[in-house]
Amino acid sequence: MNSQSVTATQPNLLLRLWRNKEYRSVFIQIITMVVLFAVLGLIGKNIATNLEIAGKDFSFGFLNYPAGYDITFQPFIPYSPTDTHFDAAIIGILNTLLVAVSGVILASILGFTLGILRLSKNWLISRLVYVFVEFTRNVPILLHILFVHSIFLYTFPAPKRAISISDTFFFSNRGIIIPSPVFEDGFGYVWAVLLIAITITAVFVYWAKKIQDETGKIYPVYKISLAILFCLPLFTFFVSGSPLSWEIPVLKGFNFKGGTSILPEYVALTFALSYYTACFIAEIVRGGILAISHGQTEAADALGLSSNRTLQLVVIPQALRVIIPPLASQYLNLTKNSSLAIAIGYMDVVATIGGISLMQTGKEMETMLIVLLTYLVFSLIISAFMNWFNSRMSLVER
Repeated sequence: MNSQSVTATQPNLLLRLWRNKEYRSVFIQIITMVVLFAVLGLIGKNIATNLEIAGKDFSFGFLNYPAGYDITFQPFIPYSPTDTHFDAAIIGILNTLLVAVSGVILASILGFTLGILRLSKNWLISRLVYVFVEFTRNVPILLHILFVHSIFLYTFPAPKRAISISDTFFFSNRGIIIPSPVFEDGFGYVWAVLLIAITITAVFVYWAKKIQDETGKIYPVYKISLAILFCLPLFTFFVSGSPLSWEIPVLKGFNFKGGTSILPEYVALTFALSYYTACFIAEIVRGGILAISHGQTEAADALGLSSNRTLQLVVIPQALRVIIPPLASQYLNLTKNSSLAIAIGYMDVVATIGGISLMQTGKEMETMLIVLLTYLVFSLIISAFMNWFNSRMSLVER
């Protein structure tokens, strides 16, 4: 009688599992994943049905067909219209990567500079930076890109009247033409020594930081690092007989021949994305610096540190822990905003495989999938690097 009453009052097995927090969490996650995959399966089935009705098949065989169109900007690998759509996609991906990397570097430098100047005690500088930041942030990025591009096209003259610097550098509405390096025999030694110098510098920086943490002794890391990076390769360069020459651009006909041409589309896109993103980074930097207690600065002043050393050794290292997380979002935004390049004719992955190749082949699903995966991979790489960097800069509990 007692055993029957106890059994009647105990809940069944499923109810006991549901009341357990861990089991309930796992169960909800399983149900969510099942529903998600079911929805994706329905979407895939619907796509396959519509493609069959339209008389199309899902394949990437079109990547082996000749592209048949030209790409004006190809700084890394040669390309001609007889190459395949796959080659055009590679060129577009590399052009997107070039804008993303150069834009992130330039935006970081401008953003940190503007953020520090925003806190300047000079009223005029602080106000000017404030006006520039607020104006830039409240205007759509596409307008900035079009504005900078139009200035470049309509301010600079035609190639025949190009602005010349020592008959070596030329500025025209066709782009910035600079001498291109010609690497001769023996320059491989310079590259090898440069890699060795980078390795030595990395080891020295790690050692100097370790010594500073253990003893408090500070070495001139930046000066010594720059000396290693420049002096060793430069010494090897002269010892090897200066195995480097320059191809000077020359005006022939309606355009320049020789040298390296930096197209106005690339300059306008990179510059617009950089200073636009830099304005957001400036506010992040300003907020990060203001988040540091003023007592830290007072303590540094009491130790006799100069303002620059206080900013370098005390304020910025602590502010980075506040700056880095939102900084990653700005890098992601800059990379994804580079897809607006098609508005000014810059041949990135959206314009090549997601634009001309799509219209020629009619492979909407396949081309858009390549574009989506390209930006997904770029975003995951940026997120992974910033998460690693954030973990390195975080406080270590002792």
